[in-house]
Formats: sequence, structure tokens, C-alpha cells
Amino acid sequence: MAYYFILIAEKFRNLGKFTFADITAYRLEAKPIRVISAISALSVIIFYLIAQMVGAGQLIQLLFGLPYTFAVILVGILMICYVTFGGMHATTWVQIIKAILLLAGASFMAFMILYLTKFDLKYYFDLAISHHPKGENIMKPGTFLPDTVSALSLGLALMFGTAGLPHILMRFFTVKDAKEARKSVFYATGFIGYFYILTFIIGFGAIALLFTNPQFTNADGSFNGASNMIAITLAEVLGGDIFLGFILAVAFATILAVVAGLAISGAGTISHDLYVNVIKNGNVNHENEMKVTKIATITIGIFAILLRIVFEKQNVAFTVGLAFAIAASVNFPILLLCIYWKNLTTKGAFWGGLIGLIVVLALVILSPSIWVKSFGFNQAIFPYDHPALFSMPLSFLLIYIISKLDNSKRSQKDKEGFKAQSGIGISEAIMH
Repeated sequence: MAYYFILIAEKFRNLGKFTFADITAYRLEAKPIRVISAISALSVIIFYLIAQMVGAGQLIQLLFGLPYTFAVILVGILMICYVTFGGMHATTWVQIIKAILLLAGASFMAFMILYLTKFDLKYYFDLAISHHPKGENIMKPGTFLPDTVSALSLGLALMFGTAGLPHILMRFFTVKDAKEARKSVFYATGFIGYFYILTFIIGFGAIALLFTNPQFTNADGSFNGASNMIAITLAEVLGGDIFLGFILAVAFATILAVVAGLAISGAGTISHDLYVNVIKNGNVNHENEMKVTKIATITIGIFAILLRIVFEKQNVAFTVGLAFAIAASVNFPILLLCIYWKNLTTKGAFWGGLIGLIVVLALVILSPSIWVKSFGFNQAIFPYDHPALFSMPLSFLLIYIISKLDNSKRSQKDKEGFKAQSGIGISEAIMH
């Protein structure tokens, strides 16, 4: 995955484009491609915002004892103000600082868990197994994902969806050249891998240390606090009020940074891709574009607040998985084929991407977690919570077939655009 992401980063930076839509519109017909790119990007951003703001609302609720709805509205207003007045520069610095603090805090938590469990992994796992309601089943695959299909589907979404997240892609042009893009992805992938190892230790540590204390468990042995706040509660146990305050601050900064990045990406999609390049055909001055960007930020913030209240009971990890599934099913196929396949055409990208987007959104809505848990129906129409295993291959297949069948004059221009795009990449590589 790291090697693949490096290939995407280098190509993206070489072309000197700012957004996912800019890349695809470079060699394909701009308007239809920007429309499908914008719809897909906004769909990803909305689901990601729901996940982040549910977590933020529960965090503020835990910290200040405020009602969930009020906490969500408060965070939404803060996000709108931060993005409107701070912009990309402020968001970048928050992300840099919070990443350092988050890694430091998680490292301390993992070390303390191992220290308190005597650095004995067998003792560590036995303690977790003996106090969890599911017993030895927590060591088996399928606790979070009940079947192989769901596991494969979520794995595909997380692996390939990352390369299609709009708020990630827009950052490749913030470095000075392709070499720096590759370097930044290399270091980022290393830190992400390290953090994943820490979450494994912290997760089992929470079971081992919290589920042994009646203060944190119900009569049936389950955790009695907010399901998304177990790590925060663990921080209090490991380091007292001081460390709890530190982790709360870092967690809130992390959520704020992600939410701000998503809001900037969504506002940029609306203003830059839809308003400037689709509605106004590029004939807009900078002041008007910035005005639309700020209006879009406020609109996204209000819409996200309403959705967060509806999805209060949803698991944050599940909702994030849905955002990755949409990115993997629409953005990733179009982006990959646009960069590496010479026969991609505008019709193929537009209709294949649009049908793929409709399918993945429909499967998400018809899944058990939305159709049953959120909407209250008795049985889900689509039996799996994670649709990427079905929707991503479908998008690739549709884009391929439609492009192959496209014999229009526009298709010839699309193929010529691939040669021009490749020429830019070669010249940039030679320069650096």
C-alpha cells in the first residue's frame, strides 16, 4: 500500500494540480468529470464528518457534562469559525502539532499498559480474555467483522480508499516537488503503521484494565461508558487527571484538525470545482471564489451538525469505513485509470463513476447499520455493512467497458490527453 500510495503522490504532484477533480479534468472533459468528482468527494466528506463529529460530541459531553446535541452544535460552530478565519495554514499547523502529541500520548499509554501487565503478553491476553463478556472469542477474527466478506470488504475500503480521500489528495501539492511528495508519504506511512501497533496494545489494555474494575462495567460485564470513549477512560486510569486532560486536549485537537481539513476540502470542491469551473466556466475573480468558499463552509458545517445528531448511536469506526468505501469505489478507480490507463474516456469515467457511486450509496443505506439501526426497519435489504467488495470491482468494470465502447470524437481527445499528461510527469521527474 505504501509503495502504491507513493506512485499516486508522485504523479499527483508532477501534474501540479490542487484537487482530485483537477487531475481527472486535465485529460478528460472538464464539466462532467468535475460534477461526478464533486458529488463523490462531498459524499466521502459527509460520512467522514459524521464520524468525527459524533466522536467530538461525545468527547465534549464527557469533558463538560453537556448534553450530546448541545455539544455537537458547539463543536460545529467552532469548526466553522476555525476554518472560515484560519484556513489551510492554521489547519496544517494544528495537524502537525497534534500528530506529535498524539504519538507521544499513545506511546505512553502503550508503555504503561505493558508495564502494569508485567511486559508479559500471555498474562496480558489472559487478563483481557478472563474479564471480557465474549471470553476467548475476542482473540478470534470476526468480533468487529462477523464474516469473511465483511472483513475483505472493509480491508479493500481502507487500503484503496485512502488513495481517494479528497482531503488527503489535496495535500500532495503543498510540497515543493515530487521527491518531497514521496518522502512525506514514506514518513507518514511509517508513523501510521507505528500508531496501528499502539492501538492494538491500547485496545486489549482497555479490556484488561477497565473490565477488571466494577466502576467501569455493568452487571453483564460490558463497559458502562460511551462506547467510543474507552481509550479516554483508560487514560484516566493510567495517568490520573493530568494525563486525562492531556489526552482529551490531543483528542479534541485531532478531531478539530480532521474536521477542519474535511471542511476545507468540501468547501473547495463546491467553490473551485462546481462554482468556478462548472457554473462560471472559470470566469470568477478570487474574491468571489473566497466568498463562495466561506458560504460553503458554513453550509457544510450546519448540514454536518444535523447528520451528527441523527447518527449519534453509530460506531465511529463503522462510519469512517463507509467514507473509505465510497472513496475506494468511485475516486480511486477514476484516479488510478486516469493516471495510468491511456484508453480511459470521459464517458467511461463519468457513467462508470456515477453508477458506482449510486450503487455504493444504495448499499450503504440498505445495510444493517443504516437500514435497521438508524432507520428502524426490522431487516436489512443488503446483508453486509461494508460494500466495497461489491462496488469497487463494479466501478472498475463499468469504467473499462464504457471506455472501450466509446468511439466518440471526445474519446480521441481523451487518449491524446494521456500522452500530454505522461509528458509532464517525465519532464518533472527529469528536473528533480
